[in-house]
Amino acid sequence: MGSKAPKGELAARKLVAKRKKFRWKDVYYKRRTLRLDVKSDPLKGAPMARGIVLEKVGVECKQPNSGIRKCVRTQLIKNGRVITAFLPGDGALNVVDEHDEVVVEGIGGSRGGAMGDLPGVRWKVSTVNGVSLNELVLGRKEKPMR
Repeated sequence: MGSKAPKGELAARKLVAKRKKFRWKDVYYKRRTLRLDVKSDPLKGAPMARGIVLEKVGVECKQPNSGIRKCVRTQLIKNGRVITAFLPGDGALNVVDEHDEVVVEGIGGSRGGAMGDLPGVRWKVSTVNGVSLNELVLGRKEKPMR
């Protein structure tokens, strides 16, 4: 610890108490212990979630890039929250329709945030109607009609 830390054979209890107290100054410890990120997370800490596609949207990417990234507004089945999920792959927007059931997962940004030039988009679509989006985009499989 510091120069003011107790020293000696019988100082362990005081050192432990001090460490316990000062750990709360660490932002990451505090957020993890109080589970603040899980509470605010629409997926509630789960790695994936199912949802229904409400609409297709184009999200403009941040500077210095230019372009419109294809995304979908999705309503999660487990809690009704609406999130924006990215559609990876060339022509993925043509495969996904409104009212399709999709599985969304984290996009892999730092600390669960957005990735790359996508502002505020933290999830990506992995499955459409029970079939992998990648397989559909590459034309290996066809989307089942429900």
